[in-house]
Amino acid sequence: MADIKRIETGARMSRAVIHNGVAYLAGTTSAEKSPDIRAQTRDVLKRIEARLAECGTDKSRLLTAQIWVKNIKDDFAGMNEVWDAWVSPGNGPTRATAQCELAMPDILVEIIVTAAV
Repeated sequence: MADIKRIETGARMSRAVIHNGVAYLAGTTSAEKSPDIRAQTRDVLKRIEARLAECGTDKSRLLTAQIWVKNIKDDFAGMNEVWDAWVSPGNGPTRATAQCELAMPDILVEIIVTAAV
């Protein structure tokens, strides 16, 4: 049986779990609560890159992404602008984007990714 490695595990969740050569990252939100979707998306992606590195992988090995935005009508284009500049050329993951109510009112975007290690 393959080992399971958990990163930053608490009572409720782990920030990342690695199993069978795949890194599963928890939802990531921005540390700065700017009212600008671009700023929050940049910060989220920077944090995801750091977490991927901690797992021994990088954005060129993304498999899937789930993106949750607070207001898809107002923020989809701005979030995509930052995402498109960030994603590894030719290595785009499968992706779904949806609007949802997020955990706190000042969170505009949350991103969940999985990546091959």
